Amino acid sequence: MKSKNLLIIILVILVLALAGVGYYLWNDTKTKEEELSEVVEMMNQEKERVESEFEDLAFQFDGYTTTIRNDSLLKQLDTEKERVRELLEELRQTKATNAKKIQELRDELTSIRKIMMHLVAQIDSLNTENKQLRNENSQIRMQYEASSQTVEQLSKEKENLSEVVTRASKLEVVDFNITKLNDRNRKTSLVSRTANLQIDYTIGKNITAEPGKKMLYLRITRPDGEVLTKSPSHTFRFENGDIEYSARKEYEYGGEALSDVIFWKVEEIIQQGVYRAEFFTDGELVGSYTFILKK
Repeated sequence: MKSKNLLIIILVILVLALAGVGYYLWNDTKTKEEELSEVVEMMNQEKERVESEFEDLAFQFDGYTTTIRNDSLLKQLDTEKERVRELLEELRQTKATNAKKIQELRDELTSIRKIMMHLVAQIDSLNTENKQLRNENSQIRMQYEASSQTVEQLSKEKENLSEVVTRASKLEVVDFNITKLNDRNRKTSLVSRTANLQIDYTIGKNITAEPGKKMLYLRITRPDGEVLTKSPSHTFRFENGDIEYSARKEYEYGGEALSDVIFWKVEEIIQQGVYRAEFFTDGELVGSYTFILKK
């Protein structure tokens, strides 16, 4: 009888011991699963951060490639931009738990960012050179104007008469308005959502002007002095030289006031600040207006 009781006690102790071990193992496994879940979540967040950095860099490349006119720099920027897109796609296909691969892609990102900084430095240098050339052109124009004044003094009476005739027959843009449109061609007040600029204008009545088909050129200048244009070949003749234009439109003029509209499709990053819109026709500047683009 005593032996039977002792056996029961021993069995109870073993059952309790096994239950304790089982609980410990279950609790330990649960703790490790929670820790693993936290680690996976952190790795997912890290992957998302790297993706965001790639997307930001791709956006920066887009901003530069739409405004650069230098073919060599543009080619280098396009090459690096394509590389960023390929690496971003590779990152998106990489599992968040592949820490080694994600670190390799982050290192690639750092390398491309250094290359971009180098290219930006070259762009800044090129812009400086362009500004110097513009200053030289300005000085040349001043010298030309000084020479012209001397000639004007020698033939003042004749030129005054010619100027009166020219002024009387010169067309003039007498009204101007600009409207920001989104990608659905609806009015928007947000610069970030602007897909098109609608430029409404009116050419004033002038019965002394020569009638017939004419071409109107619109030249939009950004706050930094650069002209918005779709191609370096978009130029027209003005003051014995060729200058860039943003858009143009053919029209029939018969002496009466004419209202029309021109659109500019926004394909570049819009700078905030004061813009200038200049209108040219018959080889003359016939209107100049400023407008502001801001948030």
